[in-house]
Amino acid sequence: MTTAEYETPLVNDPTFKAEAHARYVGLRDRGPIQRVAQPSGLDLFLVLDHELARVALTHPDLLKDPEVGREALDAAGVLSYQGRGQGLGANMLMADPPDHARLRGPVARSFTPRRVEALRPRIQQIADELIDAVEAKAAAGEPIDLVEDFTAPLPVMVICELLGVPLDAREDFRRWTLAAVSGGSATPSADQQQGMLALNRYFIELIAAKQARADPGDDLLAALIRLNREDEDALNEDELLGTAVILLVAGHETTVNLLGNATAALLDHPEQAALLRERPELLSGAVEEFLRFDAPVDQTPLRFASRDVELGGVLIPKGSAVTVSLAAVGRDPSTHGNPGELDVTRTDGRHLSFGHGIHYCVGAPLARLEGVVALGTLLRRLPGLRLMGEYADLTWTTGGIMHGPLELPVTA
Repeated sequence: MTTAEYETPLVNDPTFKAEAHARYVGLRDRGPIQRVAQPSGLDLFLVLDHELARVALTHPDLLKDPEVGREALDAAGVLSYQGRGQGLGANMLMADPPDHARLRGPVARSFTPRRVEALRPRIQQIADELIDAVEAKAAAGEPIDLVEDFTAPLPVMVICELLGVPLDAREDFRRWTLAAVSGGSATPSADQQQGMLALNRYFIELIAAKQARADPGDDLLAALIRLNREDEDALNEDELLGTAVILLVAGHETTVNLLGNATAALLDHPEQAALLRERPELLSGAVEEFLRFDAPVDQTPLRFASRDVELGGVLIPKGSAVTVSLAAVGRDPSTHGNPGELDVTRTDGRHLSFGHGIHYCVGAPLARLEGVVALGTLLRRLPGLRLMGEYADLTWTTGGIMHGPLELPVTA
């Protein structure tokens, strides 16, 4: 058993993230697991290999509970949100068994393939209405930013309707979420703290309003409230709040990046866009290729070793932080042929962009459907779409675990 070589790149630093794919190749050349730094000063073990990632994401001794890594977190000065309504709260994403199954179960029932497929007509309607507005802008000679005008509002509108959240706050949600997930520093910025607090305040008030009604409604949040009334072992108040916040954040931010990354890739590969226009039946497989080629979640949330763990011949000491680079494993040459090439007809497109094991993304069926509908609508209705400027000049998320373009200026 060996220890991983220590590298110094700050993997959540803007400089690193701007060149992430090339940097990950360099790190992988040194070995499939590398010990790297974060801007916070926290060292972590970064998994870059597809098969080792599958092992890490299901390893019983790599836990989500931050108390397991408290010594390392405190030594690095990483701030832990304390108290109700400050952070992401108690939720399935950050829970280990047995709490994980209890928290995930009630939500998973709303994301079955059948229930998600029933949303297709409404998602299509939203996509068409947004493209109508883009076409109106184009006709008026107004600037078009596809992130602002299409790839961001569509997932926000879908998750808000699913949760039962009024759409009039959707622009606030986008701003708050971007701030809340920016991450990457030992002491969160004022914007990051305010974004997290604003999300919590909003949901505290919304949940209280729904709880005060005899009939809270027929949306997902109402269903969770109703479950609490019927089962005293269901989610407590902190868990209900944490679930609402994580569903809004994860339920739209990841899909915003999926659509943004895919659109950027198509603008940079017009021959692939032309192929999808000619053969729209390829769209479902193409969504998987976009997820592999440019993962919307760059790195998984941290796990912590509850004891000394051996992974791929590397010793991970007890209490150490571990993350998987989903961006890197999507381009692992041992799993994918020509991994840096975008190919919407690819048949070896296995990816881990929705995770693996018990934490596999509960909203994956919805994200896939939104991808097929949104990208199909974009390709069909805006065949003359062109990127203004160069792909290399696009601005991307620069902190936290997410990866996606912040703007997509185009001509239509």
